[in-house]
Amino acid sequence: MDKQSIWDILNGALGTMWVLIGFSVLVMTVALERIVAQWKFMSRARALADIVSRCLTRGAVDEGRSACERSRSPLADVFLVGYERLGRVKADNVNSAVHRERVRVLSSLKGPIWLLGTIGATAPFVGLFGTVVGILFGFGDLEAADARGEAGIGVVSGHISEALVATAAGILVAVVAVIIFNFFNQRLARISLELKMLTDEFLEQLHEFGGPESERAQRGTGREDADGDRKAA
Repeated sequence: MDKQSIWDILNGALGTMWVLIGFSVLVMTVALERIVAQWKFMSRARALADIVSRCLTRGAVDEGRSACERSRSPLADVFLVGYERLGRVKADNVNSAVHRERVRVLSSLKGPIWLLGTIGATAPFVGLFGTVVGILFGFGDLEAADARGEAGIGVVSGHISEALVATAAGILVAVVAVIIFNFFNQRLARISLELKMLTDEFLEQLHEFGGPESERAQRGTGREDADGDRKAA
């Protein structure tokens, strides 16, 4: 197959092949963009959750908040919502606000992956459209050749073979798009589950060690220790 025949295939069937090439470029662009956006997402989230957990366990609320403000992890935005509302609203309202922020972070992680599903569903039909158009052109040439007395299978065979390339290309683009779409969907499902676990653990520790009651308990424990020391002296 020479360069001219490839060029004819690309330009045939009303430019269907160019549409499919555009689809394939879009699929690769979305895939690379999501890989960059999700790069080290969970490793950073786990590291931040571990730091905040250790800070809350020893009552260092401000230190945990400072760690969130310095962190590059999107999970820091979720934790900061809890810190900002702690002691100002009811515990249930704190939980609701934190979970809303978690949902917002997850929504931003999805990005434009819906395009992958759309391309996976439509690319085969675009290819089929190109095939139908190519066959129609082939029969048109066959009719013209018949009028000249030159009818034969060779008149339409080239058009049909070129038209079938559009169907094959559409199926190939769709398969790749669906595979990548399912990969990111499964990855997002795992991230969503782990983020919920990290968020629930943060809220439990925030209310247990970071609330006013825990601060009063810690101050009370400190006073009891001091009284004990004075009595012993």
